[in-house]
Amino acid sequence: MNEKTQVYEEKMKKTMKNLEDELQSIRAGRANPHVLDKVTVDYYGTPTPIASAASVTVPEARMIQIQPWEAKMVKPIVKAIQKSDVGINPSDDGRVIRLVFPELTEERRKLLVKDVRKKGEQAKVAVRNIRRDGNDSFKKLKKTEDISEDEVKDAEDDLQKITDRFIKKIDEAIEGKTKELMTI
Repeated sequence: MNEKTQVYEEKMKKTMKNLEDELQSIRAGRANPHVLDKVTVDYYGTPTPIASAASVTVPEARMIQIQPWEAKMVKPIVKAIQKSDVGINPSDDGRVIRLVFPELTEERRKLLVKDVRKKGEQAKVAVRNIRRDGNDSFKKLKKTEDISEDEVKDAEDDLQKITDRFIKKIDEAIEGKTKELMTI
């Protein structure tokens, strides 16, 4: 019956990966090149991630430096960053773009923690919905196929254990990001 729970475990893994990606894009006072992951620039007519059109480095704890492969890409990259929700105004010298991250205020940290917890709660709801879908499909199997009540119960128990494991992982991810945000 374990192969029946595998589909739902894969869905939960995708939910967890999505949460981790979202948490990485939340800036925590320190420079993190992942804040640019969702920012795209028009590169020869194609929306391209900044990291594919430029070298992105972190020379200091609170600065990201972006060096485009081509000098003519400086202005489009600056515009793309300004239009995005990164929340930092880039400065450039015509060749290199710099993003300087200010220290986060206590109020801003608390807002970010609230946002992190909200994203965590959404991920937990998604995981629980996946569990519910799994349990519903097990009950349908019992009616349509020749599967015993015990096999359905075992599958539901397995799925509950998987769900508990993912809820714990989500809690740990939220706790880690909260700690990172509240550390000055």
